[in-house]
Amino acid sequence: MSMPLLPRRALPAALAGLLAAPTVARAQSWPARPLTIVVPWAAGGGADTVTRVLAAGLEQEVRTPVNVVNRTGGNGVVGHTAILTARPDGYTIGLATSEISYFRTLGMAEISPDSFDILSRVATLPAGVTVKGDGPWRSVQDVLAAIRDGRRGQYTASGAGVGGAWHIALAGMLRAAGMEVNAVRWVPSQGGAPAMQDVVAGGIGMATCSPIEGKGLIDGGQARCLAVMGGERLAMLPAVPSLRESGLDWTFENWFALVAPRGLPEDVHRPMREALGRAHARPEVREALRQRGIVPVWESAEAADGFARDYARTAADLLGALGLARG
Repeated sequence: MSMPLLPRRALPAALAGLLAAPTVARAQSWPARPLTIVVPWAAGGGADTVTRVLAAGLEQEVRTPVNVVNRTGGNGVVGHTAILTARPDGYTIGLATSEISYFRTLGMAEISPDSFDILSRVATLPAGVTVKGDGPWRSVQDVLAAIRDGRRGQYTASGAGVGGAWHIALAGMLRAAGMEVNAVRWVPSQGGAPAMQDVVAGGIGMATCSPIEGKGLIDGGQARCLAVMGGERLAMLPAVPSLRESGLDWTFENWFALVAPRGLPEDVHRPMREALGRAHARPEVREALRQRGIVPVWESAEAADGFARDYARTAADLLGALGLARG
């Protein structure tokens, strides 16, 4: 039996419907198999914790397994490279950290915010100023006064490797106080937790990592957090003032963003971002982050991209002042 012909004026609409059908089908089919989220840092750390909390929420939203894979090495270069070189099909994404904003500046790798499709920042972790519990410093102003009165390099700080996020946090704080960015000698560390232990042992003067990384020591009185560098006080440490409350116009928060390889098709990008947004908004996800002292964030892709670019400029400026810029 022959099919009836459509009127000529109906052809454009019919053709448009046929062309749109594959796009709808692809969008509806995502995800058709398990997802992978790559973490460029070791299991148990802040980035890994954020990812696993989000992955659990995402599994509930898409009813598909979400595998978290830790790809470590090269101070984050190996894992971030694995994310940006993955097939842009929506089945491999990653949790990028602030290092993507200064890998190039440090001459470590040709990686920048432009290397990724940034979906959204998902969490921030504010820096802090933490000192020995039984030491003489009772406020950030006490610390700054001692640094001003001392000789250059007399006082030490740690929390990460040279040029890492917490080193940048210290440099910005010193500049805001009207001092040279390298007035305090930076001692490289394998992370915030070891740095906190060094503070308690008296090996270094202060840690500028997130105070959450040493909350047990703070709660036990072995360490004292004098200020946090976020925009407001941390819910887990409500008695600790922000740096701005302490008289310094400087904020610094390490951040985590969900990213995909460049070239993600729009009909995959849209349902993926919607699913991730719903996962992030789940009460158990946000509460799990807050319980760990991590501040949940969700924003537009445009806002996330703009933030990363602004952060890169600030980091490049401070790393240049520290004499660490290579790229």
